[in-house]
Amino acid sequence: EAQFVESGGGLVQAGGSLRLTCAASGFRFDDYAIGWFRQVPGKEREGVACILAYDSTTYYAASVKGRFAISRDNAKRTWYLQMDSLRPEDTAVYYCAAERALTNPQSIRNPRWWGDWGRGTQVTVSS
Repeated sequence: EAQFVESGGGLVQAGGSLRLTCAASGFRFDDYAIGWFRQVPGKEREGVACILAYDSTTYYAASVKGRFAISRDNAKRTWYLQMDSLRPEDTAVYYCAAERALTNPQSIRNPRWWGDWGRGTQVTVSS
């Protein structure tokens, strides 16, 4: 059974930075796509960034491109989301996600394609 431990959320002022971490266990990490999604109350969960299975290409939502960076460390079974130049509209609960053998570049737009999820970590950006 896949398990995730997320960390790194918190409160930061606009323009600041945070780094989210997701440590995984219970599955063959190298075969999985990994990603970050976020959700605010009353809205659908949206993709932020992902790296597909068997691929090193990174994919980003237009709203975060140039400010956020996703990376993975297969040896540590961990992935990260470096968030710079944070804005109040980035405030949300952030979730790490994984899915075996997911290779479609549209995956960032489709949270339903992802089967394994962390519990989420709150990120709040004050103005």
